[in-house]
Amino acid sequence: MKKMGNHNSISRKLYVSLAVMLSLSLTSFAQEATATTTPSAVVTPVATTATPTAATATPAVTQGGDPVKGKEIFNTNCAACHKLDAKATGPALRGVGAKYDKTWIYKWVHNSADLIKSGDAAAIKIYEEFNKVPMTNFPQLSEADIDNIIAYTMEPKAAAPAPVPGEKVPGTDANAGGVSNNVILGALSLIMAILIVMLILVNNVLRKVATSKGINIDPKQPSISIWKAFAKNQFLVLVSAIFLLLSSAFFVYGYLMQIGVDQDYSPVQPIHFSHRIHAGSNGVDCNYCHSSARVSKNSGIPSLNVCMNCHKNIAEVSDTTATADYSKADYDKEIDKLYKAVGWDKVNQKYTGKTEPVKWVRIHNLQSFVYFNHSQHVTVGGIACQTCHGPVQTYEIQKQFAPLTMSWCIDCHRKTDVKMEGNDYYKKIHEQLSKKYGVQKLTAAQMGGLECGKCHY
Repeated sequence: MKKMGNHNSISRKLYVSLAVMLSLSLTSFAQEATATTTPSAVVTPVATTATPTAATATPAVTQGGDPVKGKEIFNTNCAACHKLDAKATGPALRGVGAKYDKTWIYKWVHNSADLIKSGDAAAIKIYEEFNKVPMTNFPQLSEADIDNIIAYTMEPKAAAPAPVPGEKVPGTDANAGGVSNNVILGALSLIMAILIVMLILVNNVLRKVATSKGINIDPKQPSISIWKAFAKNQFLVLVSAIFLLLSSAFFVYGYLMQIGVDQDYSPVQPIHFSHRIHAGSNGVDCNYCHSSARVSKNSGIPSLNVCMNCHKNIAEVSDTTATADYSKADYDKEIDKLYKAVGWDKVNQKYTGKTEPVKWVRIHNLQSFVYFNHSQHVTVGGIACQTCHGPVQTYEIQKQFAPLTMSWCIDCHRKTDVKMEGNDYYKKIHEQLSKKYGVQKLTAAQMGGLECGKCHY
């Protein structure tokens, strides 16, 4: 009687291999679970002891003042030169009600010059400390308004919110989006390994069965190599050659046409400038910084003096400005880079005379044989900046929005109507050409925008 092989031993091998793989995968999963839960356990709230003395000790000067109204008046009249907790053009005003007498503050706000001329020691000290810059008089503010401002300045500085017990720190939970990718890959690898083992075992069983029954397995017949068979078929060789030539020409053409096209190019700048904050959140007009775009061929790089028009008094961003990628501290560091470049001492509120050049990286760079005039498009044509530069008010990092190729410019000239409202520049030629073409509005192309000499001369 022929032996068929011990099937129990084969099954036992299969079960043992499955048990080993499952134990390995469970061990790995347990290690991942421990690693991902450990960081959240580390976040333990620190007990903070409040100091009610400073908060409850309300100076007499703040009696009757409304801090809510005071904040509104402060932002309207005082915020341009003063901050609560840092020096600006004028001194920091946090706790000013405890430093000076109420009557003195009234006189200083209404007419600081008279108080200085009277020889008041405190007034002269402030005047000399802040570079003898006279304070703007506010005679329109009543004593009640000043009381409200003082009440606002006497409020204690808001402390940073303490971490909530049990709350996980953002970015530390690897499984926040669901099952970990490592678990999924591990499960797929385990299934693949099981299938391979099963195929090998089944192949061995079939060979043993065939051998026990005396079945001869035919050896593999030598076959012709696929490359030799391909070489003998002349039609396939011809079709393949034509296909390779056409595909090579297509890819070479595509590569050559992309030379000099830098769409979506967004280099890292020496000072991080967020158009999202300036043009978006704060609504700063593009032409305020790029003022030469209205009267010149180039839009120009704004000088750092333009930045200091605002940042002389803005040394830090608000807490609401931070994003998931950029914290408040990150933005404040960039403002410090600006101060270092212009030589501004934010503590003493004066220039040191030590400046450093900022090596900006150019983003939009047309070829030398192309002529483009910003003023013709911005001032005469009334074209919005976003047409060529994209929604810059949403960009955290500035990039090249359009390809700026010849076909892109020509397509824009063909679709864009010339704006004639309040525009006498093209009035005469527009009247003549509109009669010629029989239309009410002319496109830039109909006005000669497709002539070669317009951009290449």
